[in-house]
Amino acid sequence: MTSSVPRLVIAAPSSGSGKTTVATGLMAAFAARGLAVSAHKVGPDYIDPGYHTLATGRVGRNLDAYLCGPELIGPLFAHGARGCDIAVVEGVMGLYDGAAGEGELASTAHVAKLLRAPVVLVVDASSQSRSVAALVHGFASWDPGVRVGGVILNKVGSDRHEALLREALESAGVPVLGVLRRVDQVSTPSRHLGLVPVAERRGAAVEAVAAMAEQVRVGCDLEALVALARGAGALSGAAWDAVGVLGSSPPPPLPVPSLGAAPPDPRFRPEGSRPQTPPEGGPADGLDGAGQGVRAPVIAVAGGAAFTFSYAEHSELLTAAGAEVVAFDPLRDEQLPDGTRGLVIGGGFPEVYVSELSANEPLRKAVAALAESGAPIAAECAGLLYLARELDGQPMCGVLDSDARMGERLTLGYRDAVAVSDSVLAVAGTRMRGHEFHRTVVEPGAGATPAWGVRTPRRRVEGFVERGVHASYLHTHWASEPGVARRFVERCRTS
Repeated sequence: MTSSVPRLVIAAPSSGSGKTTVATGLMAAFAARGLAVSAHKVGPDYIDPGYHTLATGRVGRNLDAYLCGPELIGPLFAHGARGCDIAVVEGVMGLYDGAAGEGELASTAHVAKLLRAPVVLVVDASSQSRSVAALVHGFASWDPGVRVGGVILNKVGSDRHEALLREALESAGVPVLGVLRRVDQVSTPSRHLGLVPVAERRGAAVEAVAAMAEQVRVGCDLEALVALARGAGALSGAAWDAVGVLGSSPPPPLPVPSLGAAPPDPRFRPEGSRPQTPPEGGPADGLDGAGQGVRAPVIAVAGGAAFTFSYAEHSELLTAAGAEVVAFDPLRDEQLPDGTRGLVIGGGFPEVYVSELSANEPLRKAVAALAESGAPIAAECAGLLYLARELDGQPMCGVLDSDARMGERLTLGYRDAVAVSDSVLAVAGTRMRGHEFHRTVVEPGAGATPAWGVRTPRRRVEGFVERGVHASYLHTHWASEPGVARRFVERCRTS
């Protein structure tokens, strides 16, 4: 199988140059032209894909060569881009910035090479003129395997400034594909872990994405960008498939929006685009992953504004393994979904909503009762905090003998991990790669059984394994180890 979907990678010399504005604006501008747009984000970021989903009406997906391995980048891209007219990939940090101490691994440049995709470099030109040529030339020539096909100049101050920049770039041999002015910059508010997720600011996010689309439509040469995207090299090999990697027989489910992300807005799904519709039948309709007439175990997955971090492939794998995945909102729902046999609580911002989460005592008690029954529970980061006895002095679910609080230091980085205890997710010795990103601290009680041994580069243990609970700060991508999903569903079926 060969994927020839036209594609672009939007990169920059450094963070803060305007990648998110340009990438999201391009996605929305292409969608407004009636194109089916596939949206992707390099790295482990959960927040930008929410804006991408809003812009395109399709699930925003991550491409992380560290978490999933370089060999899965092409297949995961092809999975997300199946049936699309064009794909836009937003980079991470600077073009050549990758996992610390790992060379190019997981950098935007690395992913662009794996995808055989041309790169568009977004340059903050607010404090330079002729020097822009040296900057662009350096980035374009640093790695011969990276094709910088054009540049978009951001924060340009005036017509005179633009003329100076264009004149300088003629000598760099890289065409200018767009110019965005310094005035009327789009507001995308941030806080301690980055942008505020779409699910927390639905109305404002819609307006922001619309403004990004208009900026790009006015300032960029969309025809030239489409032509550049069509020059991407063909990708060989099969698309990733949740059912296929689990060895099951039913047809795979179509992409499911990341739980907690806002649903796509109609204004970015014009007449002529091709929105996805769920297939008829499949494991969730009372069949298990092998197509047998067995009631699918209900797995409740936390969403809503407090729990917005989730990779779409996790729900797809759970469904392919035979589960019925049902979303719920711990800020609003007082009970778990009917028939819940397992629980997945991903990342997010419980510290922002600690009072509301604490006030929902009926749900906290339901979660505690589910844990007491021995049912499988998988919790990552925010989920870990929610299962603690308390967070910043306010009662949480009390499943774990631990207290959590906001700390002073940001913990951030990729991690190599090995399971040190058998759990509902993995047997001891299972190796996975993960990512930590938090400002909280969890103080475990005496005698806690850890989940992972982690090298950061010093070795330490992390997380909790207790009854059916696996709780940890580590964010993992289950596509790298799909047996995690099958094991979890099997435990839900038999617990």
